[in-house]
Amino acid sequence: MIASSENVIRAVWLDPFSPVDAADRAQLDAAGISLETVSTLGDLTLALRRAHLLVIRLGDSAELLQEVQTLVAQLGHPVPVLCRVERRRMEVAVEAMRLGALHVLPSDEWSPSAWREAVLGLRQAPQKNKTFVFVDPVSQHLLALAQRVAQTDVTALLVGPTGAGKEVLARVLHESSPRAKGPFVALNCAALPEHLIEDMLFGHEKGAFTGALKDHKGLFEQASGGTIFLDEIGEMPMQLQAKLLRVLQEKKLNRLGGEALIDVDVRVIAATNKDLKLAIEQREFREDLYFRISTFRLRIQPLKDRPGDILPLVMQSLARHTKGAVPFVVTPEAQALLQSYGWPGNVRELENVVQRAVVLSGGHTITPAHLMFDETATEGASFHAVATPALAAALPASAAPAPVMPAAMPSPLMPSALSSAAAEMLSPGNLGEAVKSNEWQLIQAAIQSTDSRIEAAAKLGISPRTLRYKLAQFRQRGLVEGVSA
Repeated sequence: MIASSENVIRAVWLDPFSPVDAADRAQLDAAGISLETVSTLGDLTLALRRAHLLVIRLGDSAELLQEVQTLVAQLGHPVPVLCRVERRRMEVAVEAMRLGALHVLPSDEWSPSAWREAVLGLRQAPQKNKTFVFVDPVSQHLLALAQRVAQTDVTALLVGPTGAGKEVLARVLHESSPRAKGPFVALNCAALPEHLIEDMLFGHEKGAFTGALKDHKGLFEQASGGTIFLDEIGEMPMQLQAKLLRVLQEKKLNRLGGEALIDVDVRVIAATNKDLKLAIEQREFREDLYFRISTFRLRIQPLKDRPGDILPLVMQSLARHTKGAVPFVVTPEAQALLQSYGWPGNVRELENVVQRAVVLSGGHTITPAHLMFDETATEGASFHAVATPALAAALPASAAPAPVMPAAMPSPLMPSALSSAAAEMLSPGNLGEAVKSNEWQLIQAAIQSTDSRIEAAAKLGISPRTLRYKLAQFRQRGLVEGVSA
């Protein structure tokens, strides 16, 4: 039975070993899967934007899957991947599932029933637009570990710098766990006063305090059957830590003003950017609570230590700003700058840089002139090609892969207002200095188009203090003429 057009799954087919013949294609048609074969990297990138599924055949390793996942992440269009593997290559099948493949089928399996079962999840519910990027080997190792931890109900402590993506990892733990269909609720323990956090977590009974006009369920009750994420737990007041410890030990809680014990069925994930062992020594954090929440510790590295995630995160962020059918592209020169920057603000800072670039570009091509960093970009950037060896080998050798990003970058404009020092900075071969000069042009334009430095800073997306600091730097270089910091 052939599926109706409304239920057909559009699949991009990538097989470096043998083409699909008419008989096999008919079997897949019967399963409701329509194939689109590709022969070049350009064809692949275009096809992925309209596909529901990507089907690839793996050989002796899962290297092709990893490189395809990198490309998909860079495009910013999440597409589930189904892998075909020879029956004798069980270790490759296991590795593919570990890396996040939707399903693995034997390469000689063509029965419609097997394929219908393999894509059943796609028919039951539309794919969520995931915001998870784990492309760098460091991140992939963390993801594999997190997915194993997720299968148990132990508490987990996520450790890492501010803005590195701890809440993203918490959501991965939740969505990879048996509790995935339950709620996920989050609370930043540093964002509210102590009495409000207690009410938020544990709830209150009617009349517990002035203004308590009705019963209120706290986040622990709201998260029943699911996961509660306690961010910045190192900032939780000591008195509240004691109550949290009791709830974790007894699996029961009392609402404020209540006497009855309420059963708690939640999985707790905590996160911090503090050294909790040092906080214990300084009597700022309870040691018994530390051991209760840190059954399993997962450390998230700073963004600069997982460079393979940078470009996929940029493309994912740009995809959220895309309006219409024309996606953003990032020139190789801009990619090099993005990869060479230190990202002290981690993923949160990257989002800010991308938003500024979208505002400044005025089109769909991001160049170095559109990148405004909170700190000066470093020189000596390196660019990692998208067409990696395994992916290139999967496409016919006779077809020249089309580049994903354009190679040409428009020449920067040089307004007459620039000083002679700025002209020297724009000389060929000095990319880092050219970016600094372009940054000065943007700052100068913002100052001239606003009534105050505070408004100029807001327009640039930076703080007034950062603006003063940058003006002082530019004055030292001789760029600022007659402008006070």
